[in-house]
Amino acid sequence: MALAALVPGALIGWFVYEAVGGPGGGSGSAAASASSSSSTSSSSTSSSAPGAPSATASNDDKPPNPTPLKGKVVVIDPGHNITNFQHTAEINRKVDIGTNWKECDTTGTSTNAGYTEAQFTMDVSYRLKALLEMQGATVKLTHEGHSPAWGPCVDQRARIGNNAHADAAISIHADGAPVGDRGFHVILPASVHAGGADTRAIVAPSAALGRSIAGNYLRATGEHPSNYVGDGTGLVTRKDLGGLNLSTVPKVFIECGNMRDSNDAALLTNSAWRQKAAQGISEGIVSFLRG
Repeated sequence: MALAALVPGALIGWFVYEAVGGPGGGSGSAAASASSSSSTSSSSTSSSAPGAPSATASNDDKPPNPTPLKGKVVVIDPGHNITNFQHTAEINRKVDIGTNWKECDTTGTSTNAGYTEAQFTMDVSYRLKALLEMQGATVKLTHEGHSPAWGPCVDQRARIGNNAHADAAISIHADGAPVGDRGFHVILPASVHAGGADTRAIVAPSAALGRSIAGNYLRATGEHPSNYVGDGTGLVTRKDLGGLNLSTVPKVFIECGNMRDSNDAALLTNSAWRQKAAQGISEGIVSFLRG
């Protein structure tokens, strides 16, 4: 399929989201022909120069793979849901996350001007989905922003990645820390073996995924690692998040910045910067999946 055909399909959900409440601001025949031409040329050379070594393509002559993630599955979890605030009873229901019981979901945070975390995470998730699909990946979102009407609960979000047998999963968030706290951090799963949670098999690959995303995110966005958690590494390990505890596939969370700090908020509300954020996360996932 031509690459151009992938982009509109991947972006259609994002454009719909923007319209209803998002923030402002080579074919097989050609290959066969080339192969035939190459074969004819090789035969001609061989017959005109008996004894000459046959021409063979080196690795350097091979065209770059336009879809390096073909066959890979990535699950993107946009943190929270835009309409969670209308379903407080449902999202306050407790669910088992292995180490303890926690709320099904929360409303998330927002900037002081009212741009919500749920809006931000949905926007970045659609951008990230489009970028990964351009690389050939099969991408699944845990929700579409408007469907379901709330949630899903954190345990269900984990199951979506598990049932998809994802090669990588990421939950997109933005923090609500005090003013002056700035920067991003990637949250890694701790080693947990309690109740229905067992992360032991995914701790190492999740850490590799997290390091890859952190490095590429820093490079793409210019946003520095958090100055309030992670000791400047941009990496934090936690065992109190159901989305990580209940995952059986490599998974991390990313807090893309602090919505309550005016400097970070200026970035998070900027469309061009959000594209950089999606690009950095995408490059981290691609690097991880390509080994």
